[in-house]
Amino acid sequence: MRGSRPKRRVAALGSAGALVTATLIAGAVAAPTANASAGSGHGQDREARGAAIAAARAAKAGIDWQDCPADWNLAKPIQCGYVTVPLDYAKPYGKQIKLAVDRIGNTGTKAERQGALLYNPGGPGGSGLRFPARVTSKNPVWANAAKAYDFVGFDPRGVGKSAPISCVDPQEFVKAPKADPVPDSEADKRAQRKLARAYAEGCQERSGAMLPHMTTPNTARDLDVIRAALGEKKLNFLGVSYGTYLGAVYGTLFPGHVRRMVVDSVVNPSRDKIWYQANLDQDVAFEGRWKDWQDWVAKNDATYHLGTTRAEVQAKWLKLRATAKKSPLGGVVGPAELISFFQSAPYYDSAWAPTAAVFSKYVAGDTQALVDAAAPDLSDTAGNASSENGNAVYTAVECTDAKWPTNWRTWDRDNTRLHKDHPFMTWANAWMNLPCATWPAKQQTPVNVKTGKGLPGVLIVQSERDAATPYEGAVELHKRFKGSRLITEKGAGSHGVTGLVNPCINPRVDSYLLTGKLDGADVTCTPHATPKP
Repeated sequence: MRGSRPKRRVAALGSAGALVTATLIAGAVAAPTANASAGSGHGQDREARGAAIAAARAAKAGIDWQDCPADWNLAKPIQCGYVTVPLDYAKPYGKQIKLAVDRIGNTGTKAERQGALLYNPGGPGGSGLRFPARVTSKNPVWANAAKAYDFVGFDPRGVGKSAPISCVDPQEFVKAPKADPVPDSEADKRAQRKLARAYAEGCQERSGAMLPHMTTPNTARDLDVIRAALGEKKLNFLGVSYGTYLGAVYGTLFPGHVRRMVVDSVVNPSRDKIWYQANLDQDVAFEGRWKDWQDWVAKNDATYHLGTTRAEVQAKWLKLRATAKKSPLGGVVGPAELISFFQSAPYYDSAWAPTAAVFSKYVAGDTQALVDAAAPDLSDTAGNASSENGNAVYTAVECTDAKWPTNWRTWDRDNTRLHKDHPFMTWANAWMNLPCATWPAKQQTPVNVKTGKGLPGVLIVQSERDAATPYEGAVELHKRFKGSRLITEKGAGSHGVTGLVNPCINPRVDSYLLTGKLDGADVTCTPHATPKP
C-alpha cells in the first residue's frame, strides 16, 4: 500500500490492487561512512565510495538554478534545477541520470538562515516538488521553519521529472472498472496472478535498465549528492511515510552527515518487515481506522443519514459494494474503484467529511456524485501518467529493496487468513504487491537500520492509530536510533502529523528544527481537532 497522499481518481493496479497516490564547499564532501555492516558487505563499500565520488562532483558543479519550466506549475520565486547522479553507485563514472530539484530561499534574514531543509513526502513514488509551495501559500504551520531554511524539494530517481519509469500505458492503467479485488474463486485468483505477472513483465520491458537500481539505499545516496550540490555540509531532512524509511536508511549509511532529521508517520525499518510483512500489517491497521471513520459517521448521522451505529454504516457500505459489483456505477465504478476512493478516509482525517458527503448523496439517490469522485478521468492524460509513474516507482522500489515470497501458496495463505477479520483492504493490497513475486530484477537485502557514529538526535512523530504506517514502526525506529525522541499523538490516526495543526506538536517540531533541542523524554500529545461534519 502506498504511503503518500492519494490523489482523486487514482487507478488500481492491474485489475484490482488499490492504488493510493497519494517527498558546496570542499568540507561538505567528507567521505560517507562506508558502513559495510549496514548492508551487504563488499558491494556496499563500492557504493559508499561511488557516493563520495558523486558528492564531490556535485559539490563542484553546484546547481544551475533557473525559473521553473511552465509545465511544472511552480511559480516564481520558486526555482528549479537538476543534480546529476550515477544510475549505479558501484560504477560512479558509468551511466548518469538527472534528478529534478526545486527550492525557495528562507524568508528570514541572512543571520537567521540555517541552510536547506530537504523533504520527501513518501510513496515510494511521491514527488517532493510541491514542498516550496508551503512557503508561497503562506502555510502557517511551516512559517517559523521557513524563516530559517530554504525549502528544497526533489523528485526521487524514477519519479516525475527524474528519469521517470513506467510499467504500462497510463491510459490502460486507469481504465475502469477493474475486477473486484476480493476473489470469489480460484479462477479469480488465477486471473489476478496473471495480471500481476504481466505487470512485472511490463516494468522490465519499459524500464528494465532502471529496475536493479530503483532502491531505497540508492535514493539515500542520491539525497547525499543533492546535499553536496546544495553546498550543505550536513543534511536537514523532513520525511513523511516512506520518507521516514528513506531517512532511516540515510541516517544509517551517512550518520555523520545528518544535522537535523524529522520523521513523521514511520515505516517499520526492521528487515523482517521490509516489505512483505509491512503490507500485511497495514491491512490490520486499515481495518481499525476504517472503523474509526465509521464511528464518526454514525456519530454525525444527523448530517449524513448513514446510520447511528458502526454496524449500520458498514451494512450500507457492503450494500454499495455489492451493487457496484453486480453492475458498476455509471458503467465504470466497481468495488476496486470504490476502495480506491473510500480508502482516503482511513488515510487522512481531512477526507472524513468529503468521503461521507459523497456516500450520503449516493444513499439519498445521487449516484453521479460518487461516479464523479471515484471514476478515472480519461481526459486527464497528465494526471494519469503521473498515477501510472507513481505506481511503477512504488512497485520497483518495494520489489527491488527486499526478498519477497515467490510461492503463491504463501500469499494465498496469509491474505486469506487476514481477509477474514480485515476485509476492507487485504486483497486489494495483495494484488498491488503481487508483481514482487515474479520480479525480474535481483532483489536485495534491506539495510540494517541502526545508530552510527555522529548521528544526532532524531525527532520521530507518529499518530497512534495510523493505518498506512502502524504505530509499532515508530517504536522500532526509536529503539534503533539512539538519542531519538518520540512524540505520540494519542488517539489520533491521520497519516502525516507534522502538517496538521496541533499546539502540542507544532512548537516542538519548530523548536527542534530551529535549535536542535529535543525534549528530555518522549512526549504524548492529545489529538488534533476531530473533523467537523
